[in-house]
Amino acid sequence: MRPGREWLRHFDGRTVVITGAGGFLGRRLVEQLAAVSCRIIRVSRTSALPAAPSSAATLVNITGDLREAALWVRLLTGADIVLHLAAQTSVTVAAADPDADFEANVLPMRRMLQACRDLSHRPTIVSAGTVTQAGLPRQLPVDEDAEDLPITVYDRHKLAAERDLETSVAAGTAAGTTLRLVNLYGPGSSMAGRDRHVLNRMVRAALRGEALTVFGAGDYVRDYLFVDDAVDAFLAAGAHADRLNGRHFVVGSGSGVTIREAFELVAARVGVLTGRVVPVIAAEPPRPLSAIEQRSFVANPARFAAATGWRSSWSLADGIDRTIEAATCE
Repeated sequence: MRPGREWLRHFDGRTVVITGAGGFLGRRLVEQLAAVSCRIIRVSRTSALPAAPSSAATLVNITGDLREAALWVRLLTGADIVLHLAAQTSVTVAAADPDADFEANVLPMRRMLQACRDLSHRPTIVSAGTVTQAGLPRQLPVDEDAEDLPITVYDRHKLAAERDLETSVAAGTAAGTTLRLVNLYGPGSSMAGRDRHVLNRMVRAALRGEALTVFGAGDYVRDYLFVDDAVDAFLAAGAHADRLNGRHFVVGSGSGVTIREAFELVAARVGVLTGRVVPVIAAEPPRPLSAIEQRSFVANPARFAAATGWRSSWSLADGIDRTIEAATCE
């Protein structure tokens, strides 16, 4: 099901820094890169990183605060590629404390870019961004030409970090790209926060025999990207850095479903596995839905695909089945 692994060869013999290495996407990237003879620097805010996989790679663990300039000088010295995944990803947490969200999502990028200037060193930076374009069903799918309309504090800060990177690339002091990711799901999600990894939470609820609740009609459209497809996108970006330099790309499955359709698919697939009927019920939301919750979005990843050869290879049904399988083995 996965595409060819030709992108991994690009990482052979290189030093790769992965921020947020203990997170959902970071762990999966480490697992893939472990098959290559490279040096992986796993960066985390705490020392609680997963056990190192058996690998051809050399793994180095560094604990530190990415807001500190000195840490970035240490990380970038000798680095070839930086996969920058560390972030505060909750929209609600960002709204509750915008200053803290700025420090988590903008300041680390600025410290990294300053270290690039101070060291006169330009490793390839591939940064995890978020979609900030609006979409209505009649205007979907959305590509990079759509107007940026960041609705939330989180969106605004992720866009600010992206633009800082592009400004530094234009000035010749950095090299890199931002991948604007849609809704991720799949095995390994910690599911921290109620506004992230919704499909994973629905899978677990269904396996517990709980009804899945859709607020209102559930007719807003979403694009769900399986985690292994996201991993492949980062590997492809690292392997084709020259083609992507100074640009941002929308990365998603390219297929949209309504929230109700997605929940009904989870219920059906869990039902096949367990023989249990999992109801999907409609309810009024406990509070008015925010603008971000009412937004419809489907990605058009054609430009990224043309530049790198990447494509989404997991259907939503197959990805949900794999997520169910992993959840039942925990």
